[in-house]
Amino acid sequence: MPFCNVGTYQNDVDAANNNGIQIFYRTYGCGPVKVLLIIGLAGTHDSWGPQIKGLAGTVTPNDDESPCGDQSDESGVASGVEVCAFDNRGMGWSSVPAKKSEYTTNIMAKDAIAVMDHLGWVKAHVFGHSMGAMIACKLAALAPDRVSSLALLNVTGGGYECIPKLDCQTLAIAIRFLRAKTPEQRAAVDLDTHYSKEYLEEYVGLKTRRTILYKEYVKNISATGLQSSYGFEGQKNACWTHKMSRKELDSICAAGFPILVIHGRHDIIARLCHAKRLTEKLYPSARMVELQGGHLVSHERTKEVNDSLLELIKASESAITLNDWTNLPKKSTGCKATGISFCKAEYKRRSCFSFMVDIVKKLRTFLLYFFGLFDLAFEHIRGALRNIKLVRVEPILR
Repeated sequence: MPFCNVGTYQNDVDAANNNGIQIFYRTYGCGPVKVLLIIGLAGTHDSWGPQIKGLAGTVTPNDDESPCGDQSDESGVASGVEVCAFDNRGMGWSSVPAKKSEYTTNIMAKDAIAVMDHLGWVKAHVFGHSMGAMIACKLAALAPDRVSSLALLNVTGGGYECIPKLDCQTLAIAIRFLRAKTPEQRAAVDLDTHYSKEYLEEYVGLKTRRTILYKEYVKNISATGLQSSYGFEGQKNACWTHKMSRKELDSICAAGFPILVIHGRHDIIARLCHAKRLTEKLYPSARMVELQGGHLVSHERTKEVNDSLLELIKASESAITLNDWTNLPKKSTGCKATGISFCKAEYKRRSCFSFMVDIVKKLRTFLLYFFGLFDLAFEHIRGALRNIKLVRVEPILR
């Protein structure tokens, strides 16, 4: 099977920290256009199936012994796309470090760069989903000269932004996820996490999508196995510790490649408002696309997502300017000389207001989370009390 020994392609310090780490990968299709796909938490490389098919034209991996090389027709026009998808450390066939400190988006971005080096790719279109999108951001900041374009699907800024939409339904799903011990239990909760309710209730022939997808999920989870506790805790740590500094975001924008942010409106895991905020920070490089769907919008709205990704690839290879690429409102170029003092005062006022709003939002999130857990605990205790049968004890006569 194809593996990349990460330490082989890193400097002495990184190689020492990644001693023995192997990343399992697969490549599909052939052509001069290279696409690197980075999956999210608890996902494996084949989770990109619909995009691999749409971009490479096949889901059959390339032969391990004769990997695909660049191919072009006589006129020099690209004849295809080569796609690489891999299992992040902590999942699938890749190595599973035991320490949480060995899982950060920065470390995992270096894993992805090592895979590119292993394949001999100088540049690639880098597409990431959820945690994979966080990793893609780090990769773009670490090596902007190696990125042709950047696509971020169902992304957040990490840290507290990883807290999902807080209501009783979401908290119940979270508890089911933590309790899932079998492929059947995990498949059931994954469906509610990945897709919108409307999509799961749609009929395909005589069966609902939920029924069809449930069987597929059980089969796939049974084949790969449930994620180990080391891998889950480590990848979760990568999400919670992820943060993009202003300097990193500026370096991405300065690179000049187009960025696409795709998000499902009904995503309960990665909230749409956080994706919008990140898109605004990447102006004018970024374009925002909202679709009807949940966290796995790449499966739920496959055609729309694939069309958008192909448009991104085309835009990166054309002479389109970033101002023509973005669909965000044009930002002000600054203050006029006669109004500098007014602008400074207005900026301070707005900054203070934004700070207060942010504090209130965080407080509201905490309270919702606290009372949500309290409500669930109360319901659990009340249910347990209902099942208690009172037994009449007769006095013992001596």
